[in-house]
Parts: sequence; C-alpha cells; structure tokens
Amino acid sequence: MPFTYEHPRAALAVDCVIFGFDEGGLKVLLIRRGLEPFQGRWALPGGFVRMEETTDQAARRELREETGLDRPFLEQLYTFSDVDRDPRERVVSVAYFALVKLSDHRVRGASDAREAAWHPVEKTPPLAFDHKKILASATARLRGKVRYQPIGFELLPPRFTLPQLQHLYEAALERPLDKRNFRKKILSFGILVELPDKEENVSNRPAQLYRFDKKAYEEKVRAGWNFEV
Repeated sequence: MPFTYEHPRAALAVDCVIFGFDEGGLKVLLIRRGLEPFQGRWALPGGFVRMEETTDQAARRELREETGLDRPFLEQLYTFSDVDRDPRERVVSVAYFALVKLSDHRVRGASDAREAAWHPVEKTPPLAFDHKKILASATARLRGKVRYQPIGFELLPPRFTLPQLQHLYEAALERPLDKRNFRKKILSFGILVELPDKEENVSNRPAQLYRFDKKAYEEKVRAGWNFEV
C-alpha cells in the first residue's frame, strides 16, 4: 500500500569521477551538459537515482548513458550533502570514482550530455555544481589508495612497460621516483610477469613488456603480504 510522507524529502543523485591515464598523465572524464542548470558547462557524469535502483546501479547506468562506458572498476567515494549544492532542489549526491584503461574505451556523449572528453586532472575547466570539490576528494582518494593497493594497473593497458608504470605512479603521487629503486622494488613484489615481447613502433630502445599477475597478488595478500609503493 503506497505511503505518503508529510515532510519534504531530498532527491538522491550519483556523480562519477572517472580516471584514465596516458602519456600525458592522469585524466578525468567530463561531460558537457546539454540541459539546464549549467547548460554548456563541463561536469562529472551523473544523475538522479530511480526508485527501483541502488546507488551502485544508478552510477553504472549513468556511465553507460552519458559516456558509453560499461563495467569499469567502480568504488563508492563519499556522500555530498551541502544544502545549496544544486539550484533546482535539495539534492544529496553519492559520489563514486572509476578507473578505466583509455585504450579499452571510446567515450561518447549521450543522453543529456552534449559531449564527453578527457581532461588533465590538474587543468580542468570550471565545473558545474560542486563537482570541483568532488573531483578533489576523488583525486585525494586515488593518490592514497594507489600506494597501498595495486589499483594503478586498472589504468594501464594489459601489457605495459616499467617506464609506463613508473610514469603512472609519478603522476598519481605528484612526485618523481628514482628509476633504479622503483624498478627494483616493483619487481621484488613478484606480481609482474615478464612477457616475451618488447614494445613496438618506438624511436628509442624498445622496453620489455610485462603484465600484472592478479592471482599471484591475491595469494600474497592471503598469506599476509602488504602492497606498498
């Protein structure tokens, strides 16, 4: 039997911070809004939660509808509830952050997003709503987690070089890393598999290719090992 509340209720929304990585550094996926408020402004992908959805389901739906991304690594970030964060009405947003391999995804604007494009995390255009605050929170979470969990491999292609891996960690941690020490430490973990191939179509000496051994990592964790870069 339907029940009507006497008191006003806040609307519930989701916003998604989607990180990618390439030679240019750490990127975030933004959509240009096709509707008011903030029509024409860049924003994080997101939208309202439907009555039959969980917030996780809503986040994945919005990613598919607004960017064309399907089944990325997705983790809940934080709940943003400032009373004036949306000019339309009282809206509480559950934010998520996602990690994707740029080589695996061709993004496209759809639904109420006019277009979708990757932007350097440190050089984003002015964002709608409180999305600058959400992006800052997600970036801080990523930079904390990347040191203690191998989530960085979610941003790399399946086959990568050690220079690519080091570049990723330098971009995420915002500091240079000693090449020799980084290589020695990361190889000592025993979670990388050296492949028989080397990188192709490069002007300098081709580097050795590796892949992340998720099974070996999980076995080490079960044995009490801690990942730390």
